[in-house]
Amino acid sequence: MRTRMKEFRARRAMTQAELADTVGVRRETIVFLEKGKYNPSLKLAHAVARALGTTIDQLFLFDDEIDVVLEE
Repeated sequence: MRTRMKEFRARRAMTQAELADTVGVRRETIVFLEKGKYNPSLKLAHAVARALGTTIDQLFLFDDEIDVVLEE
């Protein structure tokens, strides 16, 4: 999974800690999400997208979507 969380956080001048507090997780969770080392639950993905003022589709690109793009 790839993510655009860092980009969207920068647009809002939001730190990892601030985002974590907003969505109710630890900062380390945000770090792992941004590095693509953790796949969020649908509930967490929705909360993060909402906090960053975007949609899940714009924020996260999952591996199977990458494969489809490469095949086209």
